[in-house]
Amino acid sequence: MRFRFFLTAIALLAGLTTLHAAETAPKNVDPARFEKDIAAFEAADKSNKPPRRPIVFVGSSSIRMWKTLAEDFPKHKVMNRGFGGSHISDSIAFADRIVIPYKPRMVVMYAGDNDIGGGKSPEQVLADFKTFVAKVQDADNKTKIAYIAIKPSLKRWNLVEPIKEANKLIAEFCATDKRLDYIDIFTPMLGADGKPKPELYIKDGLHMTPAGYAIWTEVIKPYLP
Repeated sequence: MRFRFFLTAIALLAGLTTLHAAETAPKNVDPARFEKDIAAFEAADKSNKPPRRPIVFVGSSSIRMWKTLAEDFPKHKVMNRGFGGSHISDSIAFADRIVIPYKPRMVVMYAGDNDIGGGKSPEQVLADFKTFVAKVQDADNKTKIAYIAIKPSLKRWNLVEPIKEANKLIAEFCATDKRLDYIDIFTPMLGADGKPKPELYIKDGLHMTPAGYAIWTEVIKPYLP
């Protein structure tokens, strides 16, 4: 009887632990907060016809703030569809409006930075990226997708371990499909001391200076078709 009671107590404790984890796990924030940004992209598409089979850059503020994107890749038809503060789940929510309609030749994503910053696990970042890939490739299974590694930054250096783990998981996933690429910008943004180079970041310690984007340009360029 005592042994049965012990097993029951253990099972109850495990159930409560699982319930607590589910309740406290970070949830996806409401993508509706970006409705104005997405509507602005759609309005721009009506006044300026998008190029045929472009390379669409999508994701969070590191994409949105890339003002020289077209200049940096002059031989390619690129589109900037970044919206600041977004998670991968937001790109999933809006893929039907700012990715898939363009019938892109390639999609280049930078997202996951805010996910980790918001408390999501590396495993959740991977799961969300897989969902994004499935949604885009269900529309066109020939679309190539490249994932730009979550960058190291001065502001989020305390989160470097989960960032590295998320990058590792996504790199392994990308290696399983020739339509996917993992682009490592993490390593070249580190200095000789193994920490982020300060000159690559603006005052907030998170977003990049032109020097940071120059590194991204050189690393990403060989992956573009």
